[in-house]
Amino acid sequence: MHAAREKVRVANALAELPKMSERFKRGELSYSKVRAMTRIATTDNEDYLLMIARHGTAHHVEKLVSQYRRCVRLQDTINANEQYKARELHYHYDENGSLVIIATLPAEQAAVIMKALDRAMDSLDTNADVPAGTSEHESISTQRADALAQIAETYLNTSPSTTSTADRYQVVVHVTPQTLKEGPPPDVPAGTPQKHPNPDPNLSHIEHAPHIAAETSRRIACDCSIIKLTEDENAQPLSISRKSRSIPPSINRALRARDQGCRFPGCTSTEFIDGHHIKHWADGGETSLENLVQLCRRHHRLVHEGGFGCERGVGGKVVFRDQRGEVLADWFRLPSIADEKNTVEWIEARISDVDIDSETCVPLTSAGEKMDWNLAVGHLFA
Repeated sequence: MHAAREKVRVANALAELPKMSERFKRGELSYSKVRAMTRIATTDNEDYLLMIARHGTAHHVEKLVSQYRRCVRLQDTINANEQYKARELHYHYDENGSLVIIATLPAEQAAVIMKALDRAMDSLDTNADVPAGTSEHESISTQRADALAQIAETYLNTSPSTTSTADRYQVVVHVTPQTLKEGPPPDVPAGTPQKHPNPDPNLSHIEHAPHIAAETSRRIACDCSIIKLTEDENAQPLSISRKSRSIPPSINRALRARDQGCRFPGCTSTEFIDGHHIKHWADGGETSLENLVQLCRRHHRLVHEGGFGCERGVGGKVVFRDQRGEVLADWFRLPSIADEKNTVEWIEARISDVDIDSETCVPLTSAGEKMDWNLAVGHLFA
């Protein structure tokens, strides 16, 4: 994974370094040299680094970059203290109800956070092993947002557990019975996205936060703790019931033992799983194993807000439908891969107009002369 990310980093850097990119394309620079130079290269020092790379070996380039970065680190001590003093985090809710987070963090704290995000993203990529075509490709920024939410859930779950959301932590959602019953009409096919035209914040909202969609409330209510609060016409509490579970613990344990993870076709996720009512309990559906199925967070959202459908088919088999109402198969044919002959022909066609031989990237100076590192590094600061 690290090697792949390093190649992506080099490719992104070369997009801003046209001269280096052209030399690399012509085969005059090895990947080892380019990888090292792109760590410090800018349009201002690009020509100088290319001169060093053309006359020196990969060792010369690697050591020059290492020495330069060491000098920069020594100069950054004061800057590091200023970063630490300036650390802060602000948040506010946007007009559409989304949370906007703005943070300024010292480098070491930022590195920990980014490492945690990368690890969470790897976990999401591994667990969400879903064939192409079941949902749109998500951008890196979207995956980071999902990873941040997963980090928060993991932190709130103080001990390893396979229990549902309601057992790990609580986010209070206020919703009226009428809102929960605003499901798809009986004559609308499963998988048809529903619109709720009156987003009254009093009907469904997170405590101390903005309005959320009615279908989001239905998804959260699938597997949660419920407290019934009766209010008068002035919104003053009259009575409050004891907390109950939409899925009792005994049924939840049986559900986990039966499904052992997300049941969405192609998904292998076994963590961050919710119980989903095939017919919502607010619509009169029973809280029984026959009316329940386990779904990961991603696919639980797809079934509710994403327009996908989940129903019992012939013989009691759980059937999933896409946004067009078509049944999703339990397996998918893998795309064919071109044979070796076609691959070789493709490569030859790409490099046919490039004059590359065994001497193309040989350093111009090969007598083994020693480099004056003080002079070489000092020029980068000039």
